[in-house]
Amino acid sequence: MALEAICYEPGSLRVLDQLLLPQQSRYEAVGSVQQAWEGNRGLKGRGAPAIALVGCLSLAVELRTGAGGPGPAELAAFVRDRLNLLVTARPTAIHDGSRSIQASATRGFQEEGPTEQVIRYAEDMLEKDLRDNRSIGDLGAHHLLEQAAPKGGKVTVLTHCNTGALATAGYGTALGVIRSLHQLGRLEHTFCTETRPYNQGARLTAFELVYEGIPATLIADSMAAAAMAHRGVSAVVVGADRVVANGDTANKVGTYQLAIAAKHHSIPFYVAAPSSSCDLRLKTGQDIVIEERPSHELTDVNGVRIAAPGIGVWNPAFDITPHDLITGGIITELGVFAPEELRAALSTSQS
Repeated sequence: MALEAICYEPGSLRVLDQLLLPQQSRYEAVGSVQQAWEGNRGLKGRGAPAIALVGCLSLAVELRTGAGGPGPAELAAFVRDRLNLLVTARPTAIHDGSRSIQASATRGFQEEGPTEQVIRYAEDMLEKDLRDNRSIGDLGAHHLLEQAAPKGGKVTVLTHCNTGALATAGYGTALGVIRSLHQLGRLEHTFCTETRPYNQGARLTAFELVYEGIPATLIADSMAAAAMAHRGVSAVVVGADRVVANGDTANKVGTYQLAIAAKHHSIPFYVAAPSSSCDLRLKTGQDIVIEERPSHELTDVNGVRIAAPGIGVWNPAFDITPHDLITGGIITELGVFAPEELRAALSTSQS
């Protein structure tokens, strides 16, 4: 059975509480946008695609209960307000589904059944994300093999944070590339970083790799450069919460240093993300708002303080990887592009 972070039926949404993994697998019912905001903000669910999916599906659940008002104008205002709230939970991550839903509500002014139109769009996002992830996995795997594999040989991939089924509708982005390589019989080994301070790699990616029977080894974040030097890493593949017009990307903090180490070792560095996470309105990574998390997430583990009392804490959730360090390419469901090619490629696909 495939791993699922999101279980949805019309009018019913349940989300896997990822804070409990790998010790427990427990789904929580989400009946409102406010509940979705609280879960996303508290990291019960995470990953740009999953954050957006949970938020938009929670809106669909609310609308099915009759929320939204009696007319199109009231509906549009309700949808706008709820989506604006959802964005504040994790401001760095982006998914264009929310903008499309808002546009759908506005178009509905002159159409019959605008509420159903908005609900249908939100529900269709789940299936589209799964399709896109499978395309990302397959396109990325074949490109990586062309660039980094000995003829007919296998590759060893290093990844960071969690970018799998638990961060998406299913299959995953960067972890989807690893899944596709494994299915092709061309994956030698995977190294996954623990991803401090919340250990998404140790808790979630390791859980997925073991569940799927994919050969893998967990390493501390500080071991990544040594693994590149001594353990035959062929490529680094990571995800992204936002990609901007010049190809800079925001991803889990620690990604930037991986890109630097990969370039030093002449190892291709890939970013895997759906086009819905590409924000061409922003010119460079300096325009991205970087979320900062509470200090206790760094100083405490499972509620037990491990850091010296009185020490100051800086805890950004993300960092920016400059486009010139993305030497392998940016993997989307539309193809694999060099950072400088991305804007034109996306603009062509949307025209």
